[in-house]
Amino acid sequence: RLLTVPFLIIFVVIPLIELGIFAAVSGEIGLGWALLFALLTAIIGGNVVRMQGLQTIASMRGSMDQGRIPTSEIFDGFCLVAAGALLITPGFLTDAIGFSLLVPVFRDVMRDFIKDHTNLGVDAAGFRYRAHNDPSIIEGEYEDLDDTQPKQDDTKRLP
Repeated sequence: RLLTVPFLIIFVVIPLIELGIFAAVSGEIGLGWALLFALLTAIIGGNVVRMQGLQTIASMRGSMDQGRIPTSEIFDGFCLVAAGALLITPGFLTDAIGFSLLVPVFRDVMRDFIKDHTNLGVDAAGFRYRAHNDPSIIEGEYEDLDDTQPKQDDTKRLP
């Protein structure tokens, strides 16, 4: 039952909003111009998605070559896929959302918001749960000392 709400929004509410916006726009500029505008946004958006996608793939390869996990690039890739899907969907609302996902500054704001408001983090092992401000967690570094190895000068160590 909980899954029906997103599907209701996606397949009923958004199309109704799109129809209302399209009717208002076509009433102002004419049906032909509104259809042409919707077609042009899909073509232009598709080309921008393709160009940014190639840039994101190159950036991802560069991050991996440097030994870094390309988390920002993966997020950008997901945003570009979503933008592409929204831009090929006819309608002015979905086009506006799709074009906003093509703006790198908007993606940066979204990435920071999601990072600050979720409990997911990324480390070398992948995604993991991250507790925010947990006073029982003390971060630090340690060194595993093996008793079989000769000890260095113990006088410098604190008791």
